[in-house]
Amino acid sequence: MGTTRLLDGRYDTHLLRFRSLFNEGRGLVFPCDGEGRVDMNALTDKALGNYLYARAVIGREFATPRVEPS
Repeated sequence: MGTTRLLDGRYDTHLLRFRSLFNEGRGLVFPCDGEGRVDMNALTDKALGNYLYARAVIGREFATPRVEPS
């Protein structure tokens, strides 16, 4: 999960979904490419904070994220 921009600049073809381990139906979702790369520069400050938090607590608060078509 890096921030390398795709040649066509598209990061909205898929979603990176972090599912909560404790609250079913809750989680965080971010636009990404087909390999799960999120353009962190395009996120709002709040979304960036949530994304970095979700990555930091994988296995403790959130499940391993899944890439899904948008």
